[in-house]
Amino acid sequence: MATCIGAAQPIATKSGMTGHFKVPQAGGVTVGETGLVGDTIVDRANHGGPDQAVYIFGEGDRVWWADHLGRDLPAGFFGENLLVEGLCSADLALGDLLVIGDVTLQITAPRIPCVTFAARIGDPKGVKMFHKAARPGAYARVLQGGEVAPHDTVSHIKYDGEHIGIVENFTQFLAGFPDQAFLERLLRVPAHYKTHQLAKGRLGNRT
Repeated sequence: MATCIGAAQPIATKSGMTGHFKVPQAGGVTVGETGLVGDTIVDRANHGGPDQAVYIFGEGDRVWWADHLGRDLPAGFFGENLLVEGLCSADLALGDLLVIGDVTLQITAPRIPCVTFAARIGDPKGVKMFHKAARPGAYARVLQGGEVAPHDTVSHIKYDGEHIGIVENFTQFLAGFPDQAFLERLLRVPAHYKTHQLAKGRLGNRT
């Protein structure tokens, strides 16, 4: 596992600055309610907060992207806080737990890309590429804080309720949540609070 944090840096997008550029840390990093201590979030309107405190990416997804783009992609390239070996986006579902020592994280949502990702890979079609790949990684809330360090063991505990995979959530979001049954399922899992708000609003408009 790699643990990554980053400082604000300039980027060629409308915002002009981003905290996307993460760097692997050699030692332990403290994880609090709002994420990894020392990490920077520039766009707080769309990123961060207790339900989006830690961004997790799988090593399997990183390798796929490296092959797809034909170049090396170091840990932190996708703006992830944790790069987990033996993990892919398709392995994760809303409500799943990742336990790393004393730290417990709960999966809440897929990452939805923005123009920052396109700028990062240097391709204006980057967002469409991310959509098509359907390997979004996942955001998590911190149920129990503590310290994480490189090469810590990560235990994946699957949610024992309604199963909504991260990839399924991602594709439904991109389609505009057309399925009422899916929206009802979303309300039965411990998803991101904004996801619950959206589901309630859509269901209310359809009754």
